[in-house]
Amino acid sequence: MRDEDGPETVIRVALADDQLLVRAGFRALLAAQPDIEVVGEAADGEQALTLVRERRPDVVLMDIRMPVLDGLAATRGITGDPTLGEVKVVMLTTFELDEYVFEAIRSGASGFLVKDTEPDELLRAVRAVVGGDALLSPGVTRRLIAEFAARSREPAPAAALAELTEREREVMALVGMGLSNQEIARRLVVSPLTAKTHVSRTMVKLGARDRAQLVVLAYESGLVRPGWLG
Repeated sequence: MRDEDGPETVIRVALADDQLLVRAGFRALLAAQPDIEVVGEAADGEQALTLVRERRPDVVLMDIRMPVLDGLAATRGITGDPTLGEVKVVMLTTFELDEYVFEAIRSGASGFLVKDTEPDELLRAVRAVVGGDALLSPGVTRRLIAEFAARSREPAPAAALAELTEREREVMALVGMGLSNQEIARRLVVSPLTAKTHVSRTMVKLGARDRAQLVVLAYESGLVRPGWLG
């Protein structure tokens, strides 16, 4: 994390996976970085909840399938606790189109990564999610969201969308289509900072925990529909 008026500070990461070798590999990679500290490990969802409450990490790398309490239930326990509002959860999955990934994002996870993600991408991911970006493996985002949005319930009218300006609706739709702030800026011919400001204001108005939830809201409200993605 970075202090507003100070130097860069260490990003505190917790690991939750029932496979010891997976945790060891992630720990070795993360601990070698000067700006990242691994503050603890958990072998199941219940241990993960206890660890997060005790250590208050910035990011939790959470496996979906774990004994005792699975990653989805553990994630809901974290994101549903107001005292843990600053903790970001990144789900780990073996398969790109894991059937639980979309539900994980709806549960409040900031995104997901496949376990065979390249080391550099994992490091970028940890740093990005702390900065408030939605985290989805490159090349998977659009087709995954389309896949699971198509299986989700029919969109219901969202009264909260009435509070958005026309530009904010437009920006929200582009976020829902998987565009980054830079891509949104190019599409709308505005600066990246302006695009980021529109995204932030939209999240505040809708009470979205992070960018990933904004994507889900875009689909659930019908602002974006499956099949619109290129």
